[in-house]
Order: sequence, then C-alpha cells, then structure tokens
Amino acid sequence: MKKTFISFLLFFLTANLFAQMPAIPDYTFRLGLTAHPTIGWVKPKVGKSNGVSLGFSYGLLGDFNFAENYSFATGLTITTINGRSTEAFTENGAGAVPVQGTNQYKYKLQYLEIPVTVKLKTTKIGDVRWYGQFGLSNDFKLGDKLDTKSSGRPDIIDADAGVTFYRAGLILGAGGEFDIAGNTSIFGGLTYNNGFTDITKNNNSNVRNHYLGINFGVFF
Repeated sequence: MKKTFISFLLFFLTANLFAQMPAIPDYTFRLGLTAHPTIGWVKPKVGKSNGVSLGFSYGLLGDFNFAENYSFATGLTITTINGRSTEAFTENGAGAVPVQGTNQYKYKLQYLEIPVTVKLKTTKIGDVRWYGQFGLSNDFKLGDKLDTKSSGRPDIIDADAGVTFYRAGLILGAGGEFDIAGNTSIFGGLTYNNGFTDITKNNNSNVRNHYLGINFGVFF
C-alpha cells in the first residue's frame, strides 16, 4: 500500500511538472504567393547608367520557421530586371587604327530567381509583425534581349545580349506582415537586390544589374 501511494504521488508530481512547462512552439513551413513591380538599372564599369526601368516579379515564396522570430526564407520567382546604359567601346577602324565611341544599350533580362535568405521578425506590435531580411540571390537566365543605338551605325533591336547564364546578388529587405484570419497573412515591403557578378560574356566589359522590389504577397 505504501509503495502504491508513493508511486501515485510521484506520477502526480511528474504530470503536474510537465503541465506547467511551456508548450513547444509549432514552427511550421509557410507557402506564399507574390506579384510585384521591380525598378531596375544597370551599372557598367566603363560608362554610366541611364536611369531606371520598370520590370516585374511573380511566383512562390516559402518560409521555414526554425525559431519563434526567425525563418529561412526562399522562393521560386520569375523576375525581370531591365535597365539602360551608355558604354564605351574600342574597335579597329580603317588601317587598323583604333576607333573609340559609345553605345546606348537597353537591357531586357528575365531570370528564374531562387533566394536564400534569413528573415528576422519582431513579436506582434499591434496587428503587425515587422521583419528584416538578408541573404543571397541566385538567378538563372531565362531570356535576354538588347537594343543598341550608336552614332554612325544602324540600330540593332532585340539582339542577343550576350548575358551570362548565372547571376548572383546580395538581398536586403524589410517590411511588415499583417494577419487576416487563421494562418493567412498579407505582407508588404521593399527589397534591394545588389548584383555583384558581371552579367556579360565580353571579357572587355563589366556590367552589373540591380533592382529595387516593391513587395506584395500573401502567406497561407
């Protein structure tokens, strides 16, 4: 009888201890959709950028929540990065005399973008959870076109741009997420994608492209 009482007491104390322990948070995977404009530009090493050009990005997003306020964020989007530039060139003229000049380029580039980022979130402040995002952009070329204008030469429209297959960039982003109902939420923010690889196959040229994304989307 005494052993039975002691066993019952230990079971009661153990059950009470586990009941008082905080519940383990349910860190889950979240899938989302996004569609938003991009503001792109190109920056040649020899030459200058000629303003910004609008593009578009759309596709899937995924957040793997590995802690209460931290997520591994990735996605699969079709992203357009357009831009214009004036770039210098040198070529052999009559009698093999070098001729220097400039070309005006209009880049039309489309990528399959797979970001690899970490997202840091605040606890809910009112109805909003604010977040910051940092990581790497991995972009694989889907299409490239180039319009070229040059003084003394015929214009070349929709030519092969000679763009490399892979592009890498640094991602910096921030925004807010608003709960709607249940697990559904909408978000908005800004993302700066700073390309740090040369996008051209020409060894005599070095051009990088960048964009600012005005993000909108929904998580389920």
